[in-house]
Amino acid sequence: MKFGVCNLSVVPVRAEPADTSEMVTQVLFGELVVIQTEKSGWVQIRMVYDNYEGWADSKQIQRIDEGTFNELNRIEPRFTLELVDVVYNNTANYPLPVLAGSPIRKIENEHFELAGNEYQFSGQLSETDPDISIALLLENAMMFLNAPYLWGGRSSFGIDCSGFTQTVFKLSGIKLLRDASQQAIQGEAISLLEEALQGDLVFFDSSDGLITHVGIYIGDNQIIHASGKVRIDTLDHQGIYNEESKKYTHSLRLIKRII
Repeated sequence: MKFGVCNLSVVPVRAEPADTSEMVTQVLFGELVVIQTEKSGWVQIRMVYDNYEGWADSKQIQRIDEGTFNELNRIEPRFTLELVDVVYNNTANYPLPVLAGSPIRKIENEHFELAGNEYQFSGQLSETDPDISIALLLENAMMFLNAPYLWGGRSSFGIDCSGFTQTVFKLSGIKLLRDASQQAIQGEAISLLEEALQGDLVFFDSSDGLITHVGIYIGDNQIIHASGKVRIDTLDHQGIYNEESKKYTHSLRLIKRII
């Protein structure tokens, strides 16, 4: 078994080993991966954070040995909190943008090491054992308002519905799985919309009954979700009503309480 870490700002992960294949997710700076297969300049990886799998360009994944991987994996990371911040690679002498939710491990006096390089970071980081609060979760969600929708995206430069919910909850100290259908198996089911509380996850299905969309309930029959962009829309028993288009866009299926 082989191992790697992302030492770039963000790396696309694709369904197949080709640049023309759809992007299914992204790897952020500092995230660990297990390399499962290699093929023609591509590596099939499994993300350590959520066990999601896909193909990445082998040139964009920094190889590390098993000992280094295990050492990094044992350390509880802290996550960058700003939509965009900068780490400075002191070893190679260059700045590198990092996106919200990028893990930083074992930082002392604004310095940390990763894959043989020394970095400096002076931005805000999450706590390793945060006091989980709905107020913080909603604040993190609002930070992404108007971020464009991007299939497989996990940043303010492009994010999909489940990437949005996963990142918001991550910054708030809660781990979610990657896809909407996976997140739907987490938490406690809520029977009625009237019983929903701020911070609950709301799921929507397609015409064939598959869960394909998720958003965060913010109270007062409103939901924040990524559809075209991260936006706030009206929610009722039928689903999401878009005031701009004057029509329902998603059919309500399920409500789950995570916090």
